Amino acid sequence: MLKMIPLGGLGEIGLNMMVVECDQDILILDAGLMFPEEYMPGVDVVIPDFQYLKDQKQDIKAIILTHGHEDHIGAMPFFLKEFNVPVYGTSFTIELLKEKLREHHLLQSTILHKVKPGEVARFGPFTVEYIRVNHSIVDGVGLAIETPEGTLIHSGDFKIDQTPVDGQVTDLGRFASYGEKGVLALFSDSTNVEKEGFTLSEKEVRKTLEAIFESSTGRLIVAVFASNITRIQQVVSLAVKFGRKVVFSGKSMKTNVRIAKEEGFIQVPPDAEVSESAADRLADDKVVMITTGSQGEPMSSLTRIAQNRHKSIKVKKGDTIILSSRFIPGNEKAITTIINNLYRMGAEVIYEKVSAIHSSGHAYQEELKLMLNLVKPRYFIPIHGEYRHLVKHHHLAMETGMPAENLILVENGTTVCFQDGKATIGARVHTGRILVDGKGVGDVDELVLRDRRRLSGDGVVIVLLAVDDQTGEVIYGPDIVSRGFVFEDQSASMLEEAKCVVLEVVDEITNRSHIDWADVGQDIKRGLKRFFYDLVERRPLILPIIMPL
Repeated sequence: MLKMIPLGGLGEIGLNMMVVECDQDILILDAGLMFPEEYMPGVDVVIPDFQYLKDQKQDIKAIILTHGHEDHIGAMPFFLKEFNVPVYGTSFTIELLKEKLREHHLLQSTILHKVKPGEVARFGPFTVEYIRVNHSIVDGVGLAIETPEGTLIHSGDFKIDQTPVDGQVTDLGRFASYGEKGVLALFSDSTNVEKEGFTLSEKEVRKTLEAIFESSTGRLIVAVFASNITRIQQVVSLAVKFGRKVVFSGKSMKTNVRIAKEEGFIQVPPDAEVSESAADRLADDKVVMITTGSQGEPMSSLTRIAQNRHKSIKVKKGDTIILSSRFIPGNEKAITTIINNLYRMGAEVIYEKVSAIHSSGHAYQEELKLMLNLVKPRYFIPIHGEYRHLVKHHHLAMETGMPAENLILVENGTTVCFQDGKATIGARVHTGRILVDGKGVGDVDELVLRDRRRLSGDGVVIVLLAVDDQTGEVIYGPDIVSRGFVFEDQSASMLEEAKCVVLEVVDEITNRSHIDWADVGQDIKRGLKRFFYDLVERRPLILPIIMPL
């Protein structure tokens, strides 16, 4: 029996991870992360739960990476700490991964294999061909996986741009070739299924950028994803054409450009690039800066520029700042705050909502239909998206003529079984999210998050009390300290009343021969909780600290 088990990426954006299982052999596709949502204060990143694989470590043949975006490789260091299995990916993807592994001291212990589109490799019962796809990062691939039960096609993240500036066209011929031979199931990217028509070509973005270069008389500052090497190349090429020097700003930007240079994905003439300090000595109309921060990330270069905290780049009146990316849902407030700040500093800001300055890397509806019609799968399973995206992709497949009984809608943990050419839904497996906070992996759970939310929303009240362990008499206190709850100087009377509530609880202890101070602490929490809510309708986190002496 052949099984496909999503451990992440279905019903959410990010965390992409898929398990392909045949008898006792396992192949893993991607291991991505997602960034924390608003209800996860203090959390750095979120990764998939690998629990299902822990009892089958010896069966894992390899992990294959479709491309180098964080939502596909971001969880790899955490995965490789538990599963030391060979990793396969294209050249640029592996080089990006190396940077992560170096930070986690895993580079020397990890077996890495670089592959090229068109190559074929065998892993136990699986034969895998890497198929070139066009995306917003270079060197992306889809996968054709031949198994004893039939061929599976995994689209990876893709779009169909017929005029890409980097020449990396999605290899529709290979997808069509497999479609002619017969495909058991297609697993296809659903991220942009709500968008009608076709994605904007990168060549159209170049036209917009070129018009901005022609009309701008001051400095140009372009904020773009550090992984979007194609867009960065376009800016560099235009800088050379219009006689401007290029400055790269931001750690990830400099790292990705260096890797892209080494791997031959970007060409920057040696005399075209200058440092941030050298740019200060040039005329404003001779400078273009390429930076990170298009999503308002707190520590990014553009955010620091907008807050006037960047050590060497200060906004001048007459600067034109381009946000060459889309507003990712959830980041709108941070991005608009940056835009407003930049306008206050005298800059002109150009962004997606006012100009065709960005092209998505994910296929729109007509491209998704084309993939379905080329591959002609017996079964179709939409992947990579929130649940509404999966449902809409399901409907889109029906529009192409696929029968409803051959469309399979699943979420993380659902096993899709293939046997004798037929697909069935198998048992659910354990999945979930592991929260990473600093060096802690998985030690932040819902209880910790709940306390953090209460702290951020209502503050904390700490009660300090020293008592005689034998008699229950109060020796010291109670002292009450509040943080983020009320201003103590203005609420002194309320806190004095709160002390009386604590003393009343202690006075009501009936069995003084055997006092359980933990129970007394719970009674203090309950009493203060009622008191504060009745008085000010707030629910601070209450921490009684009782010291029996």
